[in-house]
Amino acid sequence: MSWAFAALGLSTVLVAPGTASAIANGTPVADGQYQFSTKLTMTNVPRADGTVYDSACSGALVAPQWIITAGHCFHDASGTRVSGPVPYATTATVGRTDINATNGYVVNVTEVRQASRHDVALAKLATPITDITPLPISASSPKTGTILRMTGWGATGSVNPTPATHLQTGQFKITRVAGSSVMVIGYAPAADTSACLWDSGAPYFTETADGTRTLVSVESDGPSCPHSQDETTARVDRIADWIQQTSGATIVAARAGGRG
Repeated sequence: MSWAFAALGLSTVLVAPGTASAIANGTPVADGQYQFSTKLTMTNVPRADGTVYDSACSGALVAPQWIITAGHCFHDASGTRVSGPVPYATTATVGRTDINATNGYVVNVTEVRQASRHDVALAKLATPITDITPLPISASSPKTGTILRMTGWGATGSVNPTPATHLQTGQFKITRVAGSSVMVIGYAPAADTSACLWDSGAPYFTETADGTRTLVSVESDGPSCPHSQDETTARVDRIADWIQQTSGATIVAARAGGRG
């Protein structure tokens, strides 16, 4: 779900073309699970006409001081992706499944680094988070048929959408790998489990029986949710070296994804 420009807290939601959301037909994440999951909250995002709005994206902690998310989450008034100092006030909420809880962390984002030719960005935190295990990065090519899990803070539907107040999750199956993209469809709990508004940048990762998790891709774009069509995610294996050099993230060879 690209652009994720929907205004927060308004009865009329203004959305730029190609928006993305939270998980439709997913399930709530239990407290303490998937603590690397991140909600990015942006305020006073500029429009071309000089007005501003508030928005949000999802992401994951991949190093103590770095969040991975979608590149299009950080842009100028014309929608062009930007690197350098954060272009508008942005905070990262990490280690919390209920947005109204007081556990976890809320940290300012100070800097953005954009990947070339991939809809991926790294966002630097003002202070490191040292007691949450970051999500390792896969250096292996994704395989068709692999089951991935995604966690996101987006909406749960495209009709009168509002951002989720509780972290959501669902499972997806890889249908195709092409260029910089990994295409996925809903797998569990339903065939139309799908990303939605404000899920842009949400992590898709493998899980194994011993609890090992490895990032394969991040949410980029897709149809209105819920849907049972292909969703476009941005793969990370091709830029694993850049991610590691920029953030110090751990790079691993992904093992086969599980179904649980």
